[in-house]
Amino acid sequence: MTGTRRSFLAYSFALPSLARAIQQTASPYRRPKLKITDVRTAQVMGHGLQLHVRIYTDQGIYGHGEGTDAVQGGTGLVRMFRRFLVGQDPLNVEALWERIRTAGIFAGAQGGQYVAALSAVEIALWDLAGKALGVPVYQLLGGKVRDRVRLYCDSANHHPDDPQARPKLKEIEAMGFTAVKIDIDEAQDPGRWDRVNWTASNAEIDRMVKEVAFVRETLSPRVDLAVDMHGRYDATTAKRVAREMERFRLLWLEEPVPAENVPVMRDIRESTTTPICAGENLFLRHGFRELLEQRAVDIVMPDLQKCGGLLEGRKIADMAHTYYTPFAPHCVVSPIGTMASCHVCAAVPNFLVLEWHWISRLELWRNFVREGDIIDKGFVTLPDRAGIGVEMNEEAARKVQVKDTPWFEPGL
Repeated sequence: MTGTRRSFLAYSFALPSLARAIQQTASPYRRPKLKITDVRTAQVMGHGLQLHVRIYTDQGIYGHGEGTDAVQGGTGLVRMFRRFLVGQDPLNVEALWERIRTAGIFAGAQGGQYVAALSAVEIALWDLAGKALGVPVYQLLGGKVRDRVRLYCDSANHHPDDPQARPKLKEIEAMGFTAVKIDIDEAQDPGRWDRVNWTASNAEIDRMVKEVAFVRETLSPRVDLAVDMHGRYDATTAKRVAREMERFRLLWLEEPVPAENVPVMRDIRESTTTPICAGENLFLRHGFRELLEQRAVDIVMPDLQKCGGLLEGRKIADMAHTYYTPFAPHCVVSPIGTMASCHVCAAVPNFLVLEWHWISRLELWRNFVREGDIIDKGFVTLPDRAGIGVEMNEEAARKVQVKDTPWFEPGL
């Protein structure tokens, strides 16, 4: 360095000012000034009803979240949540979530529609926080344990008499999926004698075994197979089916009975070597406490788009991890919600596999976000982009907009 001592000192004292100027220029979304200005919704019919929520700020960025299943009436709930959000700092995700949850303690905030709508809001807050801070959501959840997330394909192609079933199953395998799930509960089964009681007859159980055997024989041994009973049956049927499934070495048997009666679920689990999975219709970490404490399942399956959101999903996974129990989230949402779920799956050590349920909606799936198809050979690679990392392609999404519902309109 040349020049006088005075010029050297002037240069030295200028460095902090230069650093501050660079920091101010490079950080347009500095925390002290970021405030929520609006909360808006849209509804689409993908695999069932999905509620999309956007949270806007005074610095021109917004976060996007998605809720599912129990979101009938969700728009009205989000409108009510708005008074807890507008004017607040969106980076305080936990505080905002807890405030809305506790405010609804007499309004159904223990589960159902309330928590499903809150889940969409919470996911939007994480997307917004990631964008504001310039980091992917997984970084805010503790960082990555893995770079990519394994998916299983939920397929309806399991009927041996369907000439298209075998080719479609082989197509799914050719797409790179290393796990497949089928449903074996059928309301129209001719072996059923009662339209209300789901105690399975011998004929029904024979049909279930035949379908599982067909799929297992069609797929290569390296592809895992899971089976879903949708919580429709009683304990007698559940035990019989679980024992019949032992020969197939399933990835899991899902909800052979409803998950509400934990001792019964534990009794079924203890009666078989077939792994038992449950949890898609449970809410908050509190809904999983007894299931884990009583060792009633081998695998937990929260739906992150309705159980409370991403951080709540992380907490459920951590609870399960203390019981050495795998975490395999239920997921039937668009690429936005799916990628949001992937951030949690990437951040927890006990992740097993994530559901994908859009095989019959491939065109919509591939066009729903600007980034295109996020699945590559049965896996999703986590993006380095800030926030969730995908953005809705509104032209494609609006093709399945629910009629006469708002589309991210102010105040609605």
